[in-house]
Amino acid sequence: MNLREVALSPVPPTVKWAFTTRRVARDDVTSLDPNVRCAASGDLALCRILEINQHKKIQLASQRYSVSYPGDLVVVCVGDRYAPDQFEGYAEVDPEGADLLASGGVIGSVRAAHGHMCKPTRVKPLGLLKDSAGEIINVARYGLPPAQIPEQVTVLGVVGASMNAGKTTAAVSLAHGLSRAGYRVAGVKVTGTGAFGDFNAFEDAGVPALDFTDAGMASTYRMPNRRIEQGFETLVGTAASRGAEVVVVEVADGVFQKETAALLAGSVLSDRLDGILFAAPDALSVVGGVEILQRHGHRPFAISGMVTCSPLAGQEALEATGIPLVSRKQLCCPDGAAKLVGPRLRHAVPVEAKTAA
Repeated sequence: MNLREVALSPVPPTVKWAFTTRRVARDDVTSLDPNVRCAASGDLALCRILEINQHKKIQLASQRYSVSYPGDLVVVCVGDRYAPDQFEGYAEVDPEGADLLASGGVIGSVRAAHGHMCKPTRVKPLGLLKDSAGEIINVARYGLPPAQIPEQVTVLGVVGASMNAGKTTAAVSLAHGLSRAGYRVAGVKVTGTGAFGDFNAFEDAGVPALDFTDAGMASTYRMPNRRIEQGFETLVGTAASRGAEVVVVEVADGVFQKETAALLAGSVLSDRLDGILFAAPDALSVVGGVEILQRHGHRPFAISGMVTCSPLAGQEALEATGIPLVSRKQLCCPDGAAKLVGPRLRHAVPVEAKTAA
């Protein structure tokens, strides 16, 4: 398909829509703006895959992977990315070629990469998607309406020492265990780069999920903190309006990440958390992470993550901090999960208890 054909048909039926675009009303698209240099974070772009390198698949809006081939047409979002184990990239687009920063559908320009990463997959931006009024379409317009967090809803945060510390496993396991115990639970991914891995993990555990893409953000890196706070309120408030009594909120990356550090230091999120479960890869990370959290007025109610895979590392962490360690298996256990967070619950009552009453 040549550029003229694309211009006549802004979004051909064979195009692959990435996960970051999953809330977009596709009928809104009427034309393309070839001036891709003016793109802002969250703008939708139609691209052709030029060269397949690091990311060999695209995560689709239908929440499955699609193997990529040179020449594929994809609709993705322009955005930033922060991933110490992968890429750091900015929402900057060169019309001659851009980098696929994340398989969930974020393009931009790589600024730094972990040593084990291949070159980024390259795409050619064909144009920014426009609506009938000639406005460039941004995912922000499809975000959920603002919502408030009810006083009675319990909000539990899951924070990590770093990327790949075991945060998602801890968050999903805790949510699953509380759900099995009879609580109405929802999972929220409040920060990160648009991708379906964590979202699907909650749903696979039988827990309804929302993430920052539902709040109209393709990525939260370099977003104003007030925007992230508003997203947090909307996501948790929406989960509550759908029946959740307990919301497990995962915060991406580690405690040194810019947005995470700012949120923990003082924010609507920080003030509203009823407790923090901290995930870490080893004992030293536990000690350092707990110290940082305590500087911000938080003491985790438990430690989880990769450190719990090693009995010796777990013992070191316990002796150094005095904070109990809980494994994935323990978090998934309904009795264990309920006992662990019981003192932190506001007004949530297990379904069994309500039925008995």
